[in-house]
Amino acid sequence: MKILKRILFVILGIVAFALIVAIFLKKDYAVEREIVINKPKVVVFDYVKMIKNQDNYSVWNRKDLAAPRKYTGTDGTVGFISAWDSQNKEVGTGEQEIKKIDDGNRIDFELRFKKPFTATDYGYFITEAIDSTQTKVRWGFNGKMDYPMNLMLPLVNMEKVLGGDMSTGLTALKEVLEK
Repeated sequence: MKILKRILFVILGIVAFALIVAIFLKKDYAVEREIVINKPKVVVFDYVKMIKNQDNYSVWNRKDLAAPRKYTGTDGTVGFISAWDSQNKEVGTGEQEIKKIDDGNRIDFELRFKKPFTATDYGYFITEAIDSTQTKVRWGFNGKMDYPMNLMLPLVNMEKVLGGDMSTGLTALKEVLEK
């Protein structure tokens, strides 16, 4: 019985220690990737601002192209919402809304995940002309893990997890636009 009590106290001590550590850990993360596309800036921006086009290059969209989707508003404009409802747990249920557009330069969107977890993250595309035939595209995401879930951030390398998929998506975007 004494051994069980000691084991219980050790476990409770570890949990308490972890919860105290979580108070001091960062809660935010940000990941960004970029690629150069051999197309004029206007062509690239006009393509990435259309959320429906993400089906052609986004790793996440391509995981379940058959998932039911619902669109609200006019694609490529502020307020447009693309919602999805997938049975694939890697895709889940959620929606993406265009929140702000700096025409020709930047588009900001909000991602609201509902299943298998709830979270709100933010993303953006920035296009920058290198010259008249080349454009640098930066794709970024940032989000937050509230206490005590922020204990996961040191264990889950968001740079690697999100960054790999973003790089794959940008490579696919380059292929689509340079055809």
